Amino acid sequence: MSKQKDWRSVLIHPEATILETIQVIDRGAMRVALVVDADHHLVGVVTDGNVRRGLLNHIGLQEPVSKIMNPRPTSVQVTDTREQVLSVMNARKIEHIPVLDAQGVVVGLEILEELTRPTPKDNWVVLMAGGLGSRLGSLTQSCPKPLLRVGPKPILEVILESFLEYGFQRFYLSVNYKKQMIQDHFGDGSAWGVEIRYLEEKERMGTAGSLSLLPERPELPFFVMNGDLLTRIHFQHILDFHAKHRAQATLCVRRIEQTIPFGVVEMKQHQLTSIEEKPTHYYFVNAGIYVLEPTLLSLIPDGHHLDMPDLFRKAIAQGHLTAAFPFLDYWVDIGQMGDYDRARQEYAQVFQ
Repeated sequence: MSKQKDWRSVLIHPEATILETIQVIDRGAMRVALVVDADHHLVGVVTDGNVRRGLLNHIGLQEPVSKIMNPRPTSVQVTDTREQVLSVMNARKIEHIPVLDAQGVVVGLEILEELTRPTPKDNWVVLMAGGLGSRLGSLTQSCPKPLLRVGPKPILEVILESFLEYGFQRFYLSVNYKKQMIQDHFGDGSAWGVEIRYLEEKERMGTAGSLSLLPERPELPFFVMNGDLLTRIHFQHILDFHAKHRAQATLCVRRIEQTIPFGVVEMKQHQLTSIEEKPTHYYFVNAGIYVLEPTLLSLIPDGHHLDMPDLFRKAIAQGHLTAAFPFLDYWVDIGQMGDYDRARQEYAQVFQ
């Protein structure tokens, strides 16, 4: 058996709400929650995939987790060897598996990522690091936003190392504002055991326009991600989702909620038809993480400004299949000072 994280932190009871379960999955950093009864017998498993399907089916966050859990999860015995566990996980194509004793009590959790090293991937990663970061005021007057530190490292280095955990090894950094500082810090990537090249924008080209500077067309689907995001999203899951849905372009989305602090009135002409007190509305928003097929590069004009939403609009208009990947993993878009303060406060808990 592999050395395990604190699997006890992801135990929940069937009466827990979906929102509470999301928080447990997020805090546990194992991408799974184990549903147990009062005696710790296993009654179900919840992964981020279960949560995602629940969101898409409009199951409320205050509903019990029993509504979305897998009530018949695969498990292994505490006496099983590492090879036996890997065999079961590979056969069932699962990434988490509870470990039970002879009475069905949970005594551990095996995670595929901990049992196997990441396979080196040939998919490229393009990180957009050329923005001005003007909303952060004086902080970015002498330092580009991607090099601002959270914990002991610059934002962009945290992003780079997050991709390294999944085996990515070829990176392009799109740079413009104070580009020399970024190039001096990362060099050719050899300090991280990867290859880093640069797309040097002579003028700001947007979150998609600089892709026209790629020296060649990649052979595989590739990531594009804003260089001011901190996230624990599962990059392999995105690639798998992209392939499963045969998408030409996949956009990662976060669900947010907005509560109207008033009673909302519905009317038909002058007649009052209903009053809904402080309703909450849910939206999916662009999270700044994308997977593109190489053929999409033909939609990007050379040397012109183009943002990623505009590229997706062009793809949709021309009939290319696009997909949205909802996720609930940790995510902070460092756009304003409050976001930066939050990222610095949460870094140690989330990334160490």
